[in-house]
Amino acid sequence: MPGAFSSADRARRQAIIMANPELRERELIKMAGFAAALAGTLRERGVPDPAAALTAEAGIAVLKVAFARWLDAPAGKELLDFIRESLAELRSVARSAGPAAV
Repeated sequence: MPGAFSSADRARRQAIIMANPELRERELIKMAGFAAALAGTLRERGVPDPAAALTAEAGIAVLKVAFARWLDAPAGKELLDFIRESLAELRSVARSAGPAAV
């Protein structure tokens, strides 16, 4: 249910997580599980490794950055907007760096 929590509620939730090592660890485990599930789905769709794993991890990184930006933003902008912006930034960096940069 989008928008079910106010920006103050989201900030409060994040502050509680950041203040509690067990909850931070749980968030990391949850994100790792999301990445593994996404990589598995990509493999099922024919994406080979390491591309599947790299894409999944990059997707989770985009989500984490977008979520942090969303928490800090004033009300009115949706998480999906931040996900799109973060993905565009990642694409821009990947394009400008190119394969020779690695």
